Amino acid sequence: MVAAATAARELAAWEPREEAQLALREALLAFLAARPDDGCDRSCEPGHLTASALVLDATGEHTLLTLHPRVGRWIQLGGHCEPGDATLRDAALREAHEESGIHGLTISEYPLHVDVHPVTCSLGVPTRHLDVRYLVRAPAGAQPRISDESLDLAWWPVEALPADSDTVATMVAALGGPHDRSEGDG
Repeated sequence: MVAAATAARELAAWEPREEAQLALREALLAFLAARPDDGCDRSCEPGHLTASALVLDATGEHTLLTLHPRVGRWIQLGGHCEPGDATLRDAALREAHEESGIHGLTISEYPLHVDVHPVTCSLGVPTRHLDVRYLVRAPAGAQPRISDESLDLAWWPVEALPADSDTVATMVAALGGPHDRSEGDG
């Protein structure tokens, strides 16, 4: 399981491009300092860190989204930290692979974006996901396969995302221009 100290090191090494993201990073660091034993564990009822992935195709023109059964919207791939995840980055890559079925995914060194949102997850009670998001790239010709964690899975043009995918649009915007989508790592 990702240790809070490890997650804090990952977040501290990241230099967000925007002031709002910097402030949110500091809030996540404060949360981890206050919850050193369970801040990354889904059993932490006040909230817990999660890891997700903005998966782009090899050209950077499409992102792979899941129609999430609990959320009922098209969102990025990701989820809870699990035993065996040494880092948030490991958790994001594992989730991307599990939910897409794609082999050969590569992940950015640093987070792309962070977000905090209310959710009722597997605890069955209202909580917060403190989501650390990474850029993940699929190899050319990657063909995803729907997992049991999704109602559907599809490539969406980054310039024509589903209407209810504000959070994905925010992550795409965090990439910057088309150059970042095709070659940068966020």
